[in-house]
Amino acid sequence: MLTYSGLLSVDAMAENSDEINECKAEEETEKNWNRTSHTHSFLESLTPSDREGNSSTQSSHRLLAYSDALISIIATVMILPVAHTKLEDDEELKESLQQLLTTKIAVYLMTFLIVTVAWAAHIRLFQVIERIDDFLALLNLACMMLITFLPYTFSLMATFPENILGILLFCACVIVIGMIQAVIVVYGFSHPFLLNDQIQMSDNQDFYKWHILKVIFRVPILCLIAIIFSFIFTPLSYVLLAIVVFLPYISQSVKWCCRKATGQQEDSPDAILLYSYHPNEPLSKERVEAFSDGVYAIVATLLILDICEDNVPDPKVVQEKFNGRLVEALQEFGPEFLAYFGSFATVGLLWFVHHSLFLHVTKTTRLMGLLNTFSLAFVGGLPLAYQLTHEFPHNSRNELEAIQISCSIIFLAGVFQLAIWVAALFGERAALHPYVRYSGRDHAFMFAKLALYPCVALGTFVLTCFLTRFSAPIFHLMEITVPFAFLLLRLLVRASLALLRLLLSPIRRAVHSARGENETYRPLSEEAT
Repeated sequence: MLTYSGLLSVDAMAENSDEINECKAEEETEKNWNRTSHTHSFLESLTPSDREGNSSTQSSHRLLAYSDALISIIATVMILPVAHTKLEDDEELKESLQQLLTTKIAVYLMTFLIVTVAWAAHIRLFQVIERIDDFLALLNLACMMLITFLPYTFSLMATFPENILGILLFCACVIVIGMIQAVIVVYGFSHPFLLNDQIQMSDNQDFYKWHILKVIFRVPILCLIAIIFSFIFTPLSYVLLAIVVFLPYISQSVKWCCRKATGQQEDSPDAILLYSYHPNEPLSKERVEAFSDGVYAIVATLLILDICEDNVPDPKVVQEKFNGRLVEALQEFGPEFLAYFGSFATVGLLWFVHHSLFLHVTKTTRLMGLLNTFSLAFVGGLPLAYQLTHEFPHNSRNELEAIQISCSIIFLAGVFQLAIWVAALFGERAALHPYVRYSGRDHAFMFAKLALYPCVALGTFVLTCFLTRFSAPIFHLMEITVPFAFLLLRLLVRASLALLRLLLSPIRRAVHSARGENETYRPLSEEAT
């Protein structure tokens, strides 16, 4: 009986997915047809000079892919100065960690957030401008050059916090980036065939242009104010730079407070402008996935670079100490290899969970993008976890604290992935496929995938607090067993749901029988009504 019902559910799932795919294909065909017809009608209205300019344009896909790769690399490699900080065996990790948190880790996190803010602005800009020419390509390269220079300005601010030169360089870069983006907007609107089809067909292109320019100049204006305050009261300028990261949410909170104070009704979703700071405005799902894939790939690459740099023995040492026997020499690096494979498996499985999550997401909002940024920032900290887990003597206090730090990094990376899922559930009809919404067939399985790493990392942290002597074996056992847990996860979820149904079936039968009795002995007056 269970097998037959299971087959029915599988058939229903297949039919449901086929219907969804057919609907999506029909919608995509209709969109492409409308877009083609609009484009042909628009091109017919162009002058010969405009048509000649239009023939020299190309799609922006490769430029955007290059930009995403560049930004993901520059955001992630800032973990290298943190991961390569050498700690002595007799040095207390807590003291060293406090120094790291106040300098290098803070610089890494702020750099990651600021760079991703610039990347999000880049996404919004090139959702408006969908085609490029040589001039726009060169402007984008200039913009990328300044974005990749931002980590250096943060390093200066962290090393010389009392000197305002770092603030001045950072703010100057942001202001110039804003000016370049403004030139891109003005140039794009002066050549309308570069814009997306929605704006091309709009009668309010001037309104769109001035609105986009107003939004773009908000951040440079804040940086200009920060420059002024850096000569008067330096800490306030740092506060203004932190506001840049959370400007969309601060702006939305201020608007909400103003609406409540004045009694004004909330704007409907249709009233949201094409280019704004609204937290629910859609970001390009494809570019979010591309940027995330870049971060995961770079983190995995950094791990093997450390192996190639630190774990290849010196030929003289092999000859003198091990009589030329390379295998014996490599045995000393056994813990390092174990830490590498465990860390790589962790990065790969976190990517697998991220891939599964965005496979079910249909729309990425700015809030989901921020949560994804926090998750990627902690994923970028995994090379630090790899370095710490084999840096100290076995069963030492430093080793225990290093393993607990690694568990915390993995836990936070997984928790923010789970937060993306929760944010998508709040806007489920627009953000999720129907089969993973509340009570959907794959909802429980997806939730189990996302909750596995936070639960395992938290459990490992708790166990290491009680079993301190076995902290390293417990941590490595966690890294090895989690891949097998993913393989068995679907079976475990199905077994758990079947067990819950079995336990709850008596309660359901009692409820149904009670409802049947109430309907049977209901008074005639109630039936008449």
